[in-house]
Amino acid sequence: MIAVAAIVEGAGEVVALPILLRRINAWRTPDVHLQALPPIRVHRDRFLNRQDEFRRHLLLAAAKCGEQGWILVLLDADDDCPAELGKQILERATAYVPHRRVSVVLANREYEAWFIAAAESLDGQRGFAFKPAEAIDAEGPRNAKGWITAHMCGGSYGETTDQPAFSARMDLQQAFARSRSFRKLCSEWTRQMAFA
Repeated sequence: MIAVAAIVEGAGEVVALPILLRRINAWRTPDVHLQALPPIRVHRDRFLNRQDEFRRHLLLAAAKCGEQGWILVLLDADDDCPAELGKQILERATAYVPHRRVSVVLANREYEAWFIAAAESLDGQRGFAFKPAEAIDAEGPRNAKGWITAHMCGGSYGETTDQPAFSARMDLQQAFARSRSFRKLCSEWTRQMAFA
């Protein structure tokens, strides 16, 4: 069994990420028994800019996942370069928890970009409407939540309700094919699960 202690920034990810991780586990490594621990929620700016906050949350994640576990830091890239900022965060994190395996994944630009990447598979779910002829640039929109909201028929996108539901229904292969940051999550998954 491998325990994953995630650090996330949004209320929606607290519920959605364990669902997504269990699905990735079933898809990529079905023989591995996964324990997706309840994520630790942080305020992105405080987490990244205050050393005491950064250290405290990493040590908490290390304690939660145990010696054989894995710490996954999943944040929205927003306007930052996911590769550059991810590398910086990983270097800082491993300095505080050198005794744990750590991965840093930055959703480009937001977690919801992964839903854009898998938009065809979400058509008709929870009021979401997508025309197959519509071009998909999953990581292009600055406001992925706004893009999703614009495709909700007469409704709005609710991060704490729709994000878990969409995470449970999205086509993982579509997201993998159309989102570089989702592929990064999957590659980190494969790398870390090799230790299981």
